[in-house]
Order: sequence, then C-alpha cells, then structure tokens
Amino acid sequence: MSDGTGRSVGIGVGPYAELTFDADGDVDRSTQDAVAGLEATDLLVFAHGWNSDRSTSTRLFDRFYAPFPGLVGSGVRLGYVGVVWPSIRFSDEPIPDFDPRGALAEPGHGTALDPATLRALGEFWPGRVAELDRVAELLEDRPESVAAFTEFGALVRELAGVDAVDAVDPAAAAGADAAADAAGAGPTVAAPAVRDVPAIFTLDVLEVCRAFTEGLIEAGALPGGGAEPGPTLGGSLHALWSGAKELLRQATYYQMKRRAGTVGERGLGPVLAELAGHRPALRIHLIGHSFGARVVSFALRAVPDGARYVKSVTLLQGAFSHYAFADRLPHDKGSGGTLRGMQRKTDGPVVACHSPYDSALKVFYPLASRMAGDSAGLLGFDERWGAIGHDGVQAVPGAPRLTLDAALRAGVPQAGCVSVDTGSVVRRGGPPSGAHSDICHEELARLVVAAGRMGR
Repeated sequence: MSDGTGRSVGIGVGPYAELTFDADGDVDRSTQDAVAGLEATDLLVFAHGWNSDRSTSTRLFDRFYAPFPGLVGSGVRLGYVGVVWPSIRFSDEPIPDFDPRGALAEPGHGTALDPATLRALGEFWPGRVAELDRVAELLEDRPESVAAFTEFGALVRELAGVDAVDAVDPAAAAGADAAADAAGAGPTVAAPAVRDVPAIFTLDVLEVCRAFTEGLIEAGALPGGGAEPGPTLGGSLHALWSGAKELLRQATYYQMKRRAGTVGERGLGPVLAELAGHRPALRIHLIGHSFGARVVSFALRAVPDGARYVKSVTLLQGAFSHYAFADRLPHDKGSGGTLRGMQRKTDGPVVACHSPYDSALKVFYPLASRMAGDSAGLLGFDERWGAIGHDGVQAVPGAPRLTLDAALRAGVPQAGCVSVDTGSVVRRGGPPSGAHSDICHEELARLVVAAGRMGR
C-alpha cells in the first residue's frame, strides 16, 4: 500500500514493493506486478528470516533499508523489495531494535508458551488446535514423567508431519539429515525417506531434550548451576522441559528450512528470471537473513545459464551449511554442497556475513544437525555441521576471509565467494539466539553497496 510518494506505508524508502509467496513458492501475482512496476536501475531484494511475522518483516525492511539512499552513487536509482514468505514469530525470543528495552536481558519466559506464540503456532499448523493445546499444557505443567515426554515427542512428530514409522535408524537419520543440507538434498532432489527425517525426531525424546537443555545452558538461556539435568529417572526430569520447548522450536525450523528452499527455487528465482527477461538492463542484488539467506541462495538455481542479471548476493547470518557452495566436501570427496557452483551464476560476489556472537548458529544449528545415538560429543563445535552464518564459506578454494573493516575499507572481490566477519557490529541479542537477528546496521548496508558496486 502506497502513501502517494512511491513509498509503502511503514517503509521510509521508495519506491518499495513487497513480493509475497505461499509455502509452496506460489507468488501473489498482484505483488509480482507491483515489483515489475518499480522504476530503478538497481533492485534490492531482501528476504526475511524465520523469526518473523508480517509486521516484524515490514519493520525489518524499513530499518535495514533506511541508510541506502545516502550511500549509493548519483547514477544509481534504487528500487526496494521485501520478500515475504510464511515463517513464524516466537514472541518470547527478543530481537534487537524491535523489542522493549531490557527484554534482551531477560533469560526467556520459562517453558510455558505465551499466548502470542501459541497463536502463531496455530497459524503455522492450522487445524491442530487439540494437539497444540496439549503441547502447551505439558510445557506449562512440566510433569516429571517419562510417559509425558514420550507423549510430547509423539505430538511434536505429528505436528511436524513425521510418521513414527520413519524413525528407523537414528544414526543414519542424523548423518543423512546433515548431509542433505550440505550435499544436495534441495527441494527438487528426490531422496530416500530416511534423509527426510531429522534425527531430533528419531532419537529417544529424553536424550534429545537433555541435549537441547544443555545447549540452552551453553547459550546462556538457562543457569548452569550445579544440577546437571539427567535423561533418566535417576535425575531430575523437571529441567528437561526447557529442552522440550526447544524441540518444538526445532520442529518449526525443520519445516521452514525446507520451505525456504522451495520458496527460493520455485518462487523467487522464476519471478526474478521473468522480470529480468522483460527488463534486461535491471541490476538485481539479493539479500537474505537467516533462512531468508537460504531463500535467496536457492533462487540462484533458477538463473538461466549465461544470465548476468544477479549482480550480488549478501547473506546475513545464513542458516544453512557452510559447505553449501563447495564442489567437494572435505569429509566426503565424492559429494558437493547443495548449492555447488551457484556462485558462478552471480555477476558479482556472494558475501557471507558471519558472527561469533550468533548463538542460534553456533550452538543450536550444529546440535540439531549432528545428533546421533549417544550423548558424547553432542555439544561443542564440529565443523561438519557448521552454518555459513557462524564461520562463513568453507571448502571453496580461493574464497577470501575478511574483517568487516577491511571489506569496507578496500572493498570485496568482484566475483566468487567471500566471508566477512561482522562480529564488530553483529553482537547484541539475548538468549537463546544471541546476535542472530542483530543485522540493522549501516555498516552492513555499506557492505551490500560495496558488493553490488553501487557506491559513490
């Protein structure tokens, strides 16, 4: 909706339009027409991440885009696009710049689901009111009962669409799920059923909840204390409900991870290809945060061979494998990353921003990715399961690694993958996600401008 100045209501820059997709990647044609009508030489296309509803996304686009008009050269006329796709907002997980002052210091809201999060889950899993009510009841009551955890695990599997018969081989499922992210199980790749079932749904639910509880302690969301939570009746089960709530979050991540790839490859990619076909001089710059980084990266799969309309890609705390662009995986020389070679479809660099202060990617992404059948080694970093937003691009020969200061001072390469440590600015945020959403900084806007060669 425009205010008559070419700017959308709630957005301080213009011309601006939102591009909206459903969970299957189908575009709202009216939003596609609005984007096609933007008068610009350079189009910024920004996809939000997982922890987002419509209003939060609009505020994010507004804050992130605000510095750009003052950063670009006189010959550059920017158009701004916000990519909106179905995600979910956990309202008990604060976001820097968007939640009340002091919220970032609060260590969560206990295990109970607040009303806003419960409503969001109801929209995410429509028609599952009874199951969600029971899940909420268990998280609030926290019974010290193995049977209660077993029931909770079954409910979460059902909500996530994971049939109990799929839970066949925990070790195989753990390795296959991580391999699917690193090595080629994109949304259009057929794979055996075991690859479709993350190990968090195949392992003993008490072991999973214990691991997530320890992860929450590591991330600072729970006090460590001296009471180590135990996975059996010999220890306290009460504390493990914190890990159970994290398991519920991970169930939504599991579906959004796949959804993000689908929206990118089947939705955003073809829409941009069509737009470029009608406007061959238009320069397109892709930006994605968290799972939105997955959206824009998978959009590269739809770029026709030889096309040069994508001029830069900037990934902000990307929530997918750091081996995604690798031709060969270090631990499996016969396989490559799910996006291998896609950087060559960009007429410019693919810039992966990463921060050591991102607890979501430092702790929970590798934990969920590598869970196997025993508790030894579940915590602590293992490079096979790392996220690109934690330590940048890996196993791509010749991909430089820069500090943010160096990238802003000397620029970034004109092509290929480059990793930029943005920890000097991406450092604020409360547990459990840390700085995962701390991305609204002028320095990052300047980095996008440098990557797209749009500066003064």
